[in-house]
Amino acid sequence: MIPSQAQLAATRVLVVGDVMLDRYWYGSVDRISPEAPVPVVRITREEERMGGAANVAANVVALGAQVALLSVVGDDEASHRLEALLARSGIHTHFGRDPALRTTVKLRVIGRQQQLLRLDFENTPETEILATQSVAFADLLPAHQAVLFSDYGKGGLAHVADMIGQARALGRPILIDPKGSDYSRYRDATVITPNRAELQQVVGAWADEKDLGLRCQRLRESLGLQAVLLTRSEEGMSLYDDQGEVHVKAQAREVFDVTGAGDTVIATLAALAGCGLSLRQALPHANRAGGIVVGKFGTATVSFEELFT
Repeated sequence: MIPSQAQLAATRVLVVGDVMLDRYWYGSVDRISPEAPVPVVRITREEERMGGAANVAANVVALGAQVALLSVVGDDEASHRLEALLARSGIHTHFGRDPALRTTVKLRVIGRQQQLLRLDFENTPETEILATQSVAFADLLPAHQAVLFSDYGKGGLAHVADMIGQARALGRPILIDPKGSDYSRYRDATVITPNRAELQQVVGAWADEKDLGLRCQRLRESLGLQAVLLTRSEEGMSLYDDQGEVHVKAQAREVFDVTGAGDTVIATLAALAGCGLSLRQALPHANRAGGIVVGKFGTATVSFEELFT
């Protein structure tokens, strides 16, 4: 089933989570530093992109749906740059600002078409700011057809359990990109989308496919989830629900950069779920979207035309 552009245009997705600003410094490498055995990069170009939950929101918008983005940021230069990028993309931002918070920035230095270094700037938001976001969530929720929580472990989803309860009470599909070893806070969501490393951190190492299926189903049942979607890189994806399991193979294409591929997958699922598609119906489209985006450099998006034509 393929939704029409009109259906997607009428769909509103509420994205909640940890946002960040991705900065890329591109340069040429012609020599090794005399001070230490490291390359000297002469910066020739700089670029800024939306990262974290902001990239998830950008992926939803790229497909043609409407998005509201709820997050906590600092009152600093990076947050204002990020807000400008989001506004330019047509994303409605609802930022709680904490002057003591440093907006997360990931700075990547690129030379000879490969990443040479990444610098992260971040700290943890205050509880008082997070509490105000719960109130904003309650106000925004009724106008949206799907809710997506993008957890990057930066502290912005301290009240996620309460927000899941609100969304479930209104019958909204709840999609979660999880983080950490404790998934109990995601109880009663519709679906979680861990990758292999993230899942193993929670259910332990599996011996084979049968063991993996048993562990995923036990996790799903213990948390009251409708489904667990395991993203498996070159092995595609596996969906575990009350009907059993469905596996889709990875799209055959050159892998250039896997950065943000998980964002694209869950954003596609959320947009299609908001249109009324079941997870099983949305799965092959999400898999194809992930296959397209890994052929692009850095955090990127997939358009309606790329995905469905």
